[in-house]
Order: sequence, then structure tokens, then C-alpha cells
Amino acid sequence: MTAGVNERANDVSVLVIGAAGGVGSILTQLLKTRTSATIIGTASRDESVQWLKDLGADHVINHRNPLFDELQKTGITEVDYVISLNNTEEHYEEIIKCLKPQGKLGLIDDPDSLDAKLLKTKCLSLHWEFMFTRSMFHTPDMLEQHRLLTDVANMIDAGKIKTTVAYHLGTITAENVRHAHQMLENQQAHGKIVLEGWCA
Repeated sequence: MTAGVNERANDVSVLVIGAAGGVGSILTQLLKTRTSATIIGTASRDESVQWLKDLGADHVINHRNPLFDELQKTGITEVDYVISLNNTEEHYEEIIKCLKPQGKLGLIDDPDSLDAKLLKTKCLSLHWEFMFTRSMFHTPDMLEQHRLLTDVANMIDAGKIKTTVAYHLGTITAENVRHAHQMLENQQAHGKIVLEGWCA
């Protein structure tokens, strides 16, 4: 997950879009514990901003505003890496502005279209991550996903990072599922929402 960021690198900066979500919350902690990168996360609500600071983000910027303008407020003019976890298409041109020449853009979401030509001038590279690729295509490193997940689980058990469970809404009922869905639709959540068990 953080293999692209040199663990000994100095002055490396990473912008994580959607950092307060489930994936971003773990990613922020992995970057903090396994690299020396300066971490800039995005969040728009006070609660999410504090959540990211508690997880180790060095700066938090508001993704509801132009990202490049927000980045300048941190004193960092451009970043080496952008990891976009949601709304990549919406932020695409701002992402390109934020990246240094020869920077790297990683994403996990499914934008309808991205104009690859916009990456050319800065010679930017695009990296897609999909956790099922190894198992779907039986790649030679298929067991690597198992190792990665085991490493994360061991880090959580050892207290080096914390789980991303931020809300436990109780048993799986229609009402609780509706509540969870509304929180996600209204972008009122950070971390993960958990429902478990079935009501009798």
C-alpha cells in the first residue's frame, strides 16, 4: 500500500484525497508509521479534520475548495504523490496542478473518464489499485494480498495503528441500514460504519 513511497525519503509529500474515509484512515496511519513523508489529508468537517490529525496527518485541507489553493495555505506548493480515494474525476485538474513534475497519481475509484493527455506536460504517471486483481488473474504475487492484510492486522493487534471503526450503529435492521446510508450519502461519516448481527 505504501510501497511507492520510499521509507527513507526526505522531503517527500503525499496528498491523500478522501483521507478521512475507511481506506484513507488506514493509509494515513501507514504513511505515518512506515515512511517519513509529509502527509496532507483532505476533509471538510471539523470532526473529520480532527480525526485525521489524530491519525497523524501533518496538514488537513478542505476538498470542497480548489485543492491547489488549499495546498498553498500549508506552505507546500506541490506534492510528489497524490492518492485519490474518491471523486477523482471532480478533482482531476486540481490534482495535476498539485503534483510536481514526474509526480505520481494513484487512485482506487472508478471515474467515467480521465484525459490522460493532461498528464503529459508534467510527465505524470497514473497508478490504479484494485485489491482483487491478484486473485482474479492469479498473478505470480497473488499471496501478497494475504501478507499485506496480515501485516495490517498485526499492526492493529500490536497497537501501532488503530482500526477505522468510527461508528457502531448496532444490529442490522432496515432502520440502521437507512441511517448508515444517509450518513454516507450526506458525507457525514469518517472512518468505517459498522453494523453487525441480525435483529431477532
